[in-house]
Amino acid sequence: MNETAFMLFAVYLLTLLLALSETYSLSVSALLGALFTAWLGINYGLFGYEEALGFIDVKLAMLLIGIMITVETASRSGLFRVFGLYAIKLVRANPKLLLIVLGILSAAVSLFLSDAAAVLIVSATALAISKDLGYDPIPYVTTAAIMVNLGGTGMLIGSVSNMIIGLNAGFSFTEFSQYLLPAEFMLWFITVGVLALYYGKKLETMKPRSLVEYKIKVERKGEMLRAGFILFLMIVLYIYSDRLGLPVEAVAMAVAVIALAVMKYDSARIFSEIDWDTVFFVIAFLFVIRGVEKTGILNELAQIMFQLSGGEPLLTSLLTLFVSGIASVFLANVAVALTFTPAVKALPLAHKEPVWSALVLGTNLGGGTIPVTSIVFAMAIGALKHEEVSIDLGELTKVGAMVTTVQLLFSALYIIVYFGVISGVLL
Repeated sequence: MNETAFMLFAVYLLTLLLALSETYSLSVSALLGALFTAWLGINYGLFGYEEALGFIDVKLAMLLIGIMITVETASRSGLFRVFGLYAIKLVRANPKLLLIVLGILSAAVSLFLSDAAAVLIVSATALAISKDLGYDPIPYVTTAAIMVNLGGTGMLIGSVSNMIIGLNAGFSFTEFSQYLLPAEFMLWFITVGVLALYYGKKLETMKPRSLVEYKIKVERKGEMLRAGFILFLMIVLYIYSDRLGLPVEAVAMAVAVIALAVMKYDSARIFSEIDWDTVFFVIAFLFVIRGVEKTGILNELAQIMFQLSGGEPLLTSLLTLFVSGIASVFLANVAVALTFTPAVKALPLAHKEPVWSALVLGTNLGGGTIPVTSIVFAMAIGALKHEEVSIDLGELTKVGAMVTTVQLLFSALYIIVYFGVISGVLL
């Protein structure tokens, strides 16, 4: 690691420490990191000013802002509260059952929507339910964030990193699902089970208000119908965006404009309610990550890993799983996928399916570990702060690390059983 790489990695670690210690807000911590990353990178010739401008992800900013506007307008109509009341009736306000149902729903929704859209919609519903029942919203919103991060792991179109890996591996949509969808569905129930056990004591102390209070009365029916139509339109356009040739960020902004026009709420108030702290944090933190990516640290890590495995299929698969998982804790999973794919393609193995599958699982699961490095977690935290809920980032990190560890250990077992015992590829 050269001097410039060391300094940029130190800036990255300092950004994490500032955010986790809550010395500054998440956005200010990330903006400070972005400032020093830009100064060091340009000053030491790692990248130029124009290239640094390219680190600012305008498309992601459009996606986040567009979704936030749409969700805020839908929330004002009372639609999410009605969703929440139906959920309360379904589980009879049982706090543990509610957490399980909400968790499975979160993962299912994220199969069809982007993670950002899924976590905002489910978080809004979870917060509405918690407010009505007088429950602590943290277990529910945390579960939603973790399950949204998990959702889509087993589908080729589930995430950008999946598409990168799947295309390089030469997997068809069906092959990708065949190898990984069983693991995802099993992980849904394992993960939500772990979270239900972890929050068990806290959930048992929650006593709902009388269910008599929860007769579902639909007020402002016209507003709710319009809000429901807008959400339905957003979901349909997301699902068919590729066929229509529409980028998802364009869909998000277009639906946001339609929402503002159709709902006729005060636009200035809608804009003031957007979680700008999260928007600036996500964009600035990705800037820091891209600066670290330019140093080539990940390339060195991948080469060392494959030298250690000695070309043995099982060891290579397990190393790929854990190293890519750990790398994705700290760096964007897209960067990890882009770095590891050339190394996997160069491996002299007859059957690379286990290694590719391990890379998919590692890059997806590692991203939900630390609140300040996970976009989904950061947005969930933003939703909680918006409702003035006090948050312990250390506690959230503990939960994320515990769940990710369980997920990676199960994934290792899955690879051994599926590719070793069932398929016989690793034997």
